[in-house]
Amino acid sequence: MNLPRLDLSKVRHDLRGPINHIVGYSEILLEDETLPPEFAPDVERIRSGGRQLIELISHYLDEYRLQTEPLDLPRLQHDLRTPINHILGHGEMLEEMAIERKLERFVPDLRRIHEAARTWLALMEEILLPLNQPPPESAAPGVLANFTTSGSPVLRPAISFATPPAAPIPVATDGGRILVADDDPGNRDILTRCLERNGYNVTVASNGLEALQRLRGEPFDLALLDILMPGLDGYQVLLKLKGDAALCDIPVIIISGFDLGSGIARCIEAGADDYLTKPFNPVLLRARIAACLDKKRLLDQERALAIQVKEERARSDKLLLSILPAPIADRLKKGENMIVDSLDETTVLFADLAGFTELAARLSASETVQLLDEIFGGFDRLAERHGIEKIKTIGDAWMAASGVPRPRADHVEAAAELSLGMLEFLNGFAATTHHAIRVRIGLHCGPVVAGVIGRNRFTYDLWGDTVNTASRMESHGIPGRIHVSSAVADRLKGRYEFESRGPIPVKGLGSLNTLFLNGRCPK
Repeated sequence: MNLPRLDLSKVRHDLRGPINHIVGYSEILLEDETLPPEFAPDVERIRSGGRQLIELISHYLDEYRLQTEPLDLPRLQHDLRTPINHILGHGEMLEEMAIERKLERFVPDLRRIHEAARTWLALMEEILLPLNQPPPESAAPGVLANFTTSGSPVLRPAISFATPPAAPIPVATDGGRILVADDDPGNRDILTRCLERNGYNVTVASNGLEALQRLRGEPFDLALLDILMPGLDGYQVLLKLKGDAALCDIPVIIISGFDLGSGIARCIEAGADDYLTKPFNPVLLRARIAACLDKKRLLDQERALAIQVKEERARSDKLLLSILPAPIADRLKKGENMIVDSLDETTVLFADLAGFTELAARLSASETVQLLDEIFGGFDRLAERHGIEKIKTIGDAWMAASGVPRPRADHVEAAAELSLGMLEFLNGFAATTHHAIRVRIGLHCGPVVAGVIGRNRFTYDLWGDTVNTASRMESHGIPGRIHVSSAVADRLKGRYEFESRGPIPVKGLGSLNTLFLNGRCPK
């Protein structure tokens, strides 16, 4: 006979909906350890009847078959009615037995099976009876028009459930948060109960928009999506998930009554991890879910490890920057083994806390360390503000250099500003702590050799006559004054005020003309 133009994929989808309820609830009953043994054979017959219906639908309503063979409508109606009659008969008998034996807990699921069978019977007649009528002038496009191709559809072979697995597939279910999105309440109920029985935390959504809102607002490990849903369908939800950087890693399994190969391929290409047709095999579904959750857990572990590595690298970089200048640390990270630089223009500063040894003798160890930390912490902040590199501390002495490791034209002026700032800081510190601490500061400018020494503990240091002379300026200075060489005074002439000290004997250097830096020249 000639068939009117219709969307066979939608017909198969509509007929499979109630069957999914029949198979799903019968499997829930069979997995219930409290089900009386004498009930199990009839429940198994119900499940087998549902699976038989699926095979018959796939066989008779196959696009390729109908292109070459006419549809034997009387035979189709007969073959479809036989298993549905068995389902109705066994279901009614089991319901009566459960009521008689006061096993009311099984009655709701048996009634759901009975109602689904009646629904399916009415749906079958509604769909198949019009096939006896002449084809209409035009047919509305199928609901899955966007899943079909311009040529002949490529069908996925029907999955046969006639022979159930000999033994359950071992699946590790140590929990996970799963979203079930389906517009059919029965499908949601079956999936929820099946998954919760295996230790999963299930949240349901009745349409695509609700599913998307929940996925955006709550953390989920997996999403089970039906294709045909009002508003946003499952395919559209899938596209939005995979296009969202915050959600694209959530695994998605499509569970649908549509079985067109092109539609299945399109879902997989869009990022779905799997596609199961209804009614689904619960053992296969659990195995697919477990595989997806294992993949998600591995991805989460990799992401957490990457974050941990990033945090450890940041801590390592912070530690490295606390002991080395940033440019030097970058060179070390890039693999330079020997870092040595010759710098022609630098200013070296030495500072020593006068009388601190005597003060420390009157303080406890913790008070001494805290006092030094507060003073040198203030010096460090001033050095950072002026762009000067602190080199090291030795006891109650502090050393810094201007123009290292990056050269700068104003290195002498920056060192002078830092020195004046240190005196001002100590004056304020003495007023608030009542510790009258004064500092000797020495400055000298000239060339230095700078580099990193050490293997396990890196140290950035300076060497040369400029360093030695700056150290002598500090040691031959006066507490509360900034003692500078004539080279420093010459570079700052006209901008800063100096007080000549005259020639003084300097250990190891002979007689030198030195000066005290008093401050900036008035504007």
